[in-house]
Order: sequence, then structure tokens, then C-alpha cells
Amino acid sequence: MTKILVVEDEFPIADLINIALTNVGYHVDYALDGKTGADLMEKCTYDCALLDIMLPEFDGYELLEYAKVLDIPVIFITAKGTVKDRIKGLDMGADDYIIKPFEIDELIARVNSVMRRCKPKMSIKNIEIDEDKRVVKKDGQEVKLTPKEFELFLLLYKNQEKVQKREKIFEQIWGDELEFETRTLDLHIQRIRKKLDLKEEIKTIHKIGYIFEEKK
Repeated sequence: MTKILVVEDEFPIADLINIALTNVGYHVDYALDGKTGADLMEKCTYDCALLDIMLPEFDGYELLEYAKVLDIPVIFITAKGTVKDRIKGLDMGADDYIIKPFEIDELIARVNSVMRRCKPKMSIKNIEIDEDKRVVKKDGQEVKLTPKEFELFLLLYKNQEKVQKREKIFEQIWGDELEFETRTLDLHIQRIRKKLDLKEEIKTIHKIGYIFEEKK
């Protein structure tokens, strides 16, 4: 699921954006200050960030620099609406700039546009991944993955070279659906390795979790 981070210090606006984007299928986290927003960027993987500029702790310009390091597309949502402000934000690397007050339908359209424009084609070896259609192809042929297998594979793929702890994986993929069960996770990993021929790329870190490392 595509994850969006909203950093907005006015709770009613943050909540409105959260509800609107959730209703159209995005997963949304939000923070009411810049420091919390930076902490979330560090801990989680986001596909896009919607940032106010005037924020407590760190301002939106500082968060933009942080997001660029993490390759997170950024849309500014701010009352700073002069031409000079817009030029500054875009020159610094923002992918779009929305001025308050805004129409919620326009916000959704702009988020969708940035997601289409910024989403890279994902591929590894002879495998292609279409996140929007939730389809994985190997040698041009679709490989049937269950919903959980797809989400698990995508999580590992997006966090290549980073060890993913078992408990964190289970929390992100299964949430409150099941009690944490090591065997459930191990079986899903085994099936993904077999279906996609990734036995050497998806490695087990003993007693810790898994890591995805592309074979050189």
C-alpha cells in the first residue's frame, strides 16, 4: 500500500487530509511538528510527503532537505502563496506546491500526479514489479503471489541492504490480524524465494530477521 506522510501543525487540516487520502486508498501517517515528521521519515518508508512550511521544531524547508536524502517526493501545502515563495519551494526540490485554502479534490489529484510522475519502475534480475496493479512478472510472465506475499516482497525490495526484524515485518504486514508467529513469516519467505527464484537474494539473519541483497 502506498504510504503518505503528512506534516501539518494544524490538527483539523492534518485530519482532513488524512481522511481524504485514506478514503482513496492511501495509507497516511501524520505529524504535528517537524521533529516528529523527521523521526517518522527515518523509521518508516514513505512514497510521498505533504509538508507545511511553517512548523514547530523543524520547518518545511529543513524537512524537504531530509526527504530528498531519502528520495521521498515532496508536496508543500502552505499559506505562503507568493510567487517568490512558490519559486523558492520548487527550486529547492519540491515536486509540487499547494496553497491554502485548497479544494480536497485538487489535493488528491495533485498527490496522484506526483505519485505517477515520481514512481520509478521497479525491477530486479528478470523480475518486474507493478505496485499499482499489485503484479509481479518474471521473464515477462505474471507470478501469482498472495496479497501477503506481495506486500512482504515489496517491503523487502524497498528496503534493500537493510535488515528487517521479524517483529517489525510481522507488524507491518499482518498488523493485528494474527498473533506474532515465526512459522507464518518463515513460510511466506520460503514461498517467495521459490516462486521468484530469490533464494540467494533474500537472506536469513539468524534470530533477527531477513535482508534483501541483490546478487552482484
